[in-house]
Amino acid sequence: MKKHHNHPFHLVDQSPWPLTGAIGAMVMTSGMVQWMHKSNMSMMTIGITILMLTMIQWWRDVIRESTYQGNHTKKVTNGLKLGMILFIMSEVFFFVSFFWSFFHSSLSPTVELGMSWPPKGVKTFNPMEIPLLNTMILLSSGMSVTWAHHSIMMGNYKQVKISLTITVILGIMFSMLQGYEYMESSFCISDSVYGSCFFMTTGFHGIHVIIGTLFLMVCLMRHLKMQFSANHHVGFEAAAWYWHFVDVIWLILYISIYWWGS
Repeated sequence: MKKHHNHPFHLVDQSPWPLTGAIGAMVMTSGMVQWMHKSNMSMMTIGITILMLTMIQWWRDVIRESTYQGNHTKKVTNGLKLGMILFIMSEVFFFVSFFWSFFHSSLSPTVELGMSWPPKGVKTFNPMEIPLLNTMILLSSGMSVTWAHHSIMMGNYKQVKISLTITVILGIMFSMLQGYEYMESSFCISDSVYGSCFFMTTGFHGIHVIIGTLFLMVCLMRHLKMQFSANHHVGFEAAAWYWHFVDVIWLILYISIYWWGS
């Protein structure tokens, strides 16, 4: 029997996904400890698998609620946009902590670091090589995702397909180049505070790029199924905002850590 209500809010049905997501996160983090201490990745792999399956099914339910059930009214979409803005703000402060630690150590290097920055014995990356190429790739992807956004609002769905595909490809290229950079690195995360700051900051940014790329892949698949319109594309807007946030963080990271810090 269909339920009727006289308010614009969406009261969600009972769902198992918050519970399975929490279990997956607990198993994954416990598995990370096991991986770091015993070099055994089996538990972490199980946790990641649970999280991936949870995300796929949870997103599927949200898409059903918005596209087919019509539960995402104007009031609901405004709430979703506000939630995304607050989430991005929390991510900004997450990265502020890493930049704070980097500048705290670099502006006043201690005796243990040889009173110099970068610390003695650490051979840094050339900021004019792969880091500059990755900067160009991310800036280009920011332009292509903006192109996709304007194309959606203009109702030009062919250009949305082209521009979103370009953005996803550029995101994958960035991740591949960063992986290659890590393999070629002459220092590791345990090489003084420089190594810790470098790999924590660039690593978490890299994870955000992978998440953003997956986000845009889902948007591309939804677009191919004609689930976005000029007036209703909150999912894509959230992905575009997230991608622009990733772009801005990389610019600060490149200028401070790769260029100034080297």
